[in-house]
Amino acid sequence: MTQLEEYYNKFNEEKRFDSRHGQVEYRVSMKYIRKYLEEAVSRRGGAADDAADRSQIRLLDIGAGTGRYSVALAEEGYDVTAVELVRYNLGVLRKKGSSVKAMQGNAMNLKKLECDTFDVTLLFGPMYHLFGFEDKRKALHEAKRVTKPGGVILVAYCMNEYGVITYGFKERHALECMEQGRFTEDFKTISSPDTLYDYMRLEDINALNEAEGLERITILSPDGPANYIRPFLNQLDEEEFELFVRYQMAVCERADLIGAGAHTTDILRKVSDGAS
Repeated sequence: MTQLEEYYNKFNEEKRFDSRHGQVEYRVSMKYIRKYLEEAVSRRGGAADDAADRSQIRLLDIGAGTGRYSVALAEEGYDVTAVELVRYNLGVLRKKGSSVKAMQGNAMNLKKLECDTFDVTLLFGPMYHLFGFEDKRKALHEAKRVTKPGGVILVAYCMNEYGVITYGFKERHALECMEQGRFTEDFKTISSPDTLYDYMRLEDINALNEAEGLERITILSPDGPANYIRPFLNQLDEEEFELFVRYQMAVCERADLIGAGAHTTDILRKVSDGAS
């Protein structure tokens, strides 16, 4: 069993999404996933509210975890395939009894899946745990390969400044990180597989897209300040919390706010003449 598998055997992904900060991330992300699924239906000449038309749209969830996105979207009528590395997570997903076609696999080598197959591809978990430019590029390349020309890829990253502010200063490891060379002089994190998570800045994300020839539609912060203010979100009543979700949906694409949140979602299009 790998260190990553041991981690996810203990980490409660379902509980995270049930928390208020997790709900902000989930609900903003679902808004955009649905937008591009509906676009795919429309491109086929169908209607987004027609179950038969939805069933023609294929979605791939790479690094699906326990299936929070996969199962919900399958229940909405889409044809969903999920790939998950960790057997424990895969078992939880399968026990939900949905129509999701779930398989074990590695984001860097989706050999079981054919080129140009999926209308929308999610790459939400793997980039958190892949280290170095080349491994991340392999995962992005595979997501591109299996996506149809003109299709959409949504890629999630953990962000550098959140790691520095939270682990470095809030949890008081900053001096230790500087001494051990885990922060550069300009506070870029230097991660390794031992730390489980890797952190990105926008210029790192841009370099990956350029290397793979992917066209950005938009980039956004699905959770914004939610992870920083968890105790305060928990104190809000339901009406106030719903207002906060509305706030984050309204500002998530603002360029002056992207990059400081815990996560960033990059929404990309595979150009029609792009090589697989």
